[in-house]
Amino acid sequence: MMNYPDIDPVALNLGFLKIHWYGITYVVGILSAWWLLRLRGGQHQWGFSSEQVSDLIFYAMIGIIIGGRLGSVIFYNLTYYLQHPLEIIYLQQGGMSFHGGLLGVIAAVWFFCHKFNKRFFNVTDFIAPVVPIGLGAGRIGNFINGELWGGPSNLPWAMVFPDPAAGGIARHPSQLYEALLEGLLLFLILWWFSSKPRPVKAISGLFLLGYGVFRFMVEFVRVPDSHIGYLAFDYVTMGMLLSSPMILFGIILIGIAFRSKGN
Repeated sequence: MMNYPDIDPVALNLGFLKIHWYGITYVVGILSAWWLLRLRGGQHQWGFSSEQVSDLIFYAMIGIIIGGRLGSVIFYNLTYYLQHPLEIIYLQQGGMSFHGGLLGVIAAVWFFCHKFNKRFFNVTDFIAPVVPIGLGAGRIGNFINGELWGGPSNLPWAMVFPDPAAGGIARHPSQLYEALLEGLLLFLILWWFSSKPRPVKAISGLFLLGYGVFRFMVEFVRVPDSHIGYLAFDYVTMGMLLSSPMILFGIILIGIAFRSKGN
């Protein structure tokens, strides 16, 4: 068993303002994505100006925040927020959903395409390889917060999380599993795959497939939210349910992409 590095979730306390590590991870993810997209944007096959990249990142950031929050509300705690609607805007209390954030980004990309006369899947193929950076950074934020931990484990890297709800027993650090799989590994796969010209939709499809598979895998050891629990058979979780369509659509997009190339 490893010792959990009990880090104060508040990185900087100014009295009137508290800056949390979780928020910093979002900033790191967005700035890293902006920097990498500026590098990619100048490449011939993409043709994005620096100004267009900055606008795209701005719209995506709005989509992440609004979509992520609404996704958390709708997918994970709708009953509570129907009774406390004002708390929907209390972002400082936490509660963000990747799947909601993804839908928010899709809406932002649609708006960007409409404004700059770009093709939707050309843009999603362009941004897909940098998305895992934000995902990995966010999971590190979850780890620092001591939330979204996994089930009991006797593995050498299992940890005791400080949250009393964790029961004071060694558990899978499922946040780190997700940071490594959905973050680092998925980034490396997509960055390598997109380093050469690919059929339109292929990169987007590989992102959906890769994230869906990795998230589905981690859900087997990640403890679901207590107010939701398992949806069926004591192992089907909301994360599995929301990730399954991603796997399906990812396979479909990859198939369409390479079939179109063959034609």
